[in-house]
Amino acid sequence: MYTVFLAGGTASGKSSAARELERLGAWRIDLDELSRAVLAPGEPCVAEVCAAFGDDLVDPQTGELDRALLARRAFAEPESAELLEKIELPHIRAMLARMLTAGICGQREPACCVVEVPLLDRVESMTDLADEVVAVTCPLGVRRERARLRGMDPDDFDRRVARQPSDDYLRSHATTVIDNSGDEKDLLSAVRDWWDAHGWA
Repeated sequence: MYTVFLAGGTASGKSSAARELERLGAWRIDLDELSRAVLAPGEPCVAEVCAAFGDDLVDPQTGELDRALLARRAFAEPESAELLEKIELPHIRAMLARMLTAGICGQREPACCVVEVPLLDRVESMTDLADEVVAVTCPLGVRRERARLRGMDPDDFDRRVARQPSDDYLRSHATTVIDNSGDEKDLLSAVRDWWDAHGWA
């Protein structure tokens, strides 16, 4: 199965591209969802997180992790955030690798698996799992306006973007770049062209 890492910043159109690829027949995995899954009750990552950030993070009755409390502790300073990332990433990688090799997608194996990557710079060590890295890029001003029209506060948008890799970074680390400075129709057309070029039509 051909595996693609799909990257892009807030309001770049990455999720729209991923949904279109799923509609065309790709299996879609969201790394954000995997990052939540490795912190589910009973997952080995939870014990490591508690050892670093406190046993009181887990409800002794349910085994549920208090994610809000973890976030407050982990993001209180950069060193703590880096530590959490260092703990989580190997577990996320292992879960993704199992999914890609164990056929969890069901009986019908799709030709392509698209992995939505929120922060490509954080998972550079995982790109060896991908056959191709596709980046969806768009000028920052256009993205800010799109985010505003979707109801996002411009200051919140700026804070999010400040923590994300730049389009220059994405372009330099991508195999393929899809420009989304036009409208959604243009984006979906470019995605379908990319899909057809691989012979999966």
